[in-house]
Amino acid sequence: YALIDDVVERSVVESNRSRPLTDRIDQIVLNRYIAFPFFLSVMYLMFMFTINVGSAFIDFFDIAGNALFVNGPRMLFEQIGFPAWLITFIADGIGGGIQLVGTFIPVIACLFLFLTFLEDTGYMARAAFVLDRLMQRLGLPGKSFVPLIVGFGCNVPAVMATRSLDNQPDRILTTIMAPFMSCGARLTVYALFAAAFFPNNGQNIVFALYFIGIAVAVVSAMVVRRHLLHSGTSTFILELPAYHRPTLKGVLIHTWQRLSGFVTRAGKAIVMVVVVLNVVNSVGTDGSFGNENTEDSVLSAIGRTITPAFRPMGIADDNWPATVGIFAGIFAKEVVVGTLDALYSQTPVDEADFNLLNEFGAAAQTIPQNLSALVSTVTDPLGLDLGELGDTTAAAENQAVELNTIAAMRSLFDGELGAFSYLLFVLLYMPCVATVGVIYKELGSFWAVFSTAWSVVVAYAAAVVCYQVGGAAEHPLQTLYWCITMLAIAALMFTLLIRWGIRRGKTDTLIPVMHVD
Repeated sequence: YALIDDVVERSVVESNRSRPLTDRIDQIVLNRYIAFPFFLSVMYLMFMFTINVGSAFIDFFDIAGNALFVNGPRMLFEQIGFPAWLITFIADGIGGGIQLVGTFIPVIACLFLFLTFLEDTGYMARAAFVLDRLMQRLGLPGKSFVPLIVGFGCNVPAVMATRSLDNQPDRILTTIMAPFMSCGARLTVYALFAAAFFPNNGQNIVFALYFIGIAVAVVSAMVVRRHLLHSGTSTFILELPAYHRPTLKGVLIHTWQRLSGFVTRAGKAIVMVVVVLNVVNSVGTDGSFGNENTEDSVLSAIGRTITPAFRPMGIADDNWPATVGIFAGIFAKEVVVGTLDALYSQTPVDEADFNLLNEFGAAAQTIPQNLSALVSTVTDPLGLDLGELGDTTAAAENQAVELNTIAAMRSLFDGELGAFSYLLFVLLYMPCVATVGVIYKELGSFWAVFSTAWSVVVAYAAAVVCYQVGGAAEHPLQTLYWCITMLAIAALMFTLLIRWGIRRGKTDTLIPVMHVD
């Protein structure tokens, strides 16, 4: 670069004409002291727009999708006289999967809209330039910062945002890191446990979990790059395009192309997994249907069976609802709280009469209500304000759970240590089926399995070590045993995954990169 600069300086004669507008803007945007704060401001705006504006429409898609694809078909099929198993399969399974995919549409659409706008203006290339030195320390380009930031809102658009990266190793590493960014859905679980176990320092616990997720993501990227990709740091040569004004038509067309790609490609995988989970959650041990989130479902029976495996991280056998909550979190992390509330409180829910027009009316009303609340999110984009935690009654009301749910949690979990270990597992274990489906469609089966298996092993080892070390004063030999065991299991699992990857030839040269323009 020094040689190039020297040759250009000696051979190019500049006229006295005024400097182009692009150069004048870059004097500010790429200034040594202003560039990074300006970039953070742009990322803040993108995060605000993607998560908060997009989230304002999630309730509409959720309620409307539930009415159109779940409750509506169920009522119709019941009137026709379809068998219960077929109603569960079509309404709860396929319909529930379509409903879940629909809830991601507004967030992903807002993400792609903002990213397309930045790309068309020419700033996206400059953002990569600003962050490249920082990200190169992790072996990643500056562009990787954007998907990771988006991951704090939702891991699904974070994985989708890796399409902006130029080569396979960078996309793979960023995709492996993204699920460890604590999404907004996990925050609902943190808030519930903060109200139950950490009323005086709940904010500190939440911040600690966010930073732990970032640390695990960084370590995971380093390990994968060293043992699986063997790619080294990619060369960074970037041409900065001139700034120009995006056209509304162009931005909307590119956004629609990317959004439709998500719906048609990732949506299929998501629906299939949701069908399986919903059917297992609905079928009772006696073969009956309609046992969702109850102790009579097959899912609950599976939870009771495998609960002893979670004993080293502080979950006792009589606390099997906590295990079922983990299983429910595979479906979507935001349903963990609802599952725990249903199982701990055992409070029956009265179902109102279904009316399609009323459902659509209620869905439409959520849009202005949610948009009116955007002002409060300007200073708290992550929603880290957990509300009043000292008052148990108020905390239960804020989290929309029964008061006896918090009492049951306090009696069944092993105090603050057991609760924090459980939260650590929720933070790190496999992402929701929507994220896994997107990883599968973007990178293939190997990396989807690797991401899932790696996160589960890391989560289990971290939760067990946390719980055992926290109680080391009471059982030092047991703590030593479990720490050594977890280290051995993690090493064995990673070795098997590496050998599998080498045997299948899943290196960075064999995984195609998709560019959806």
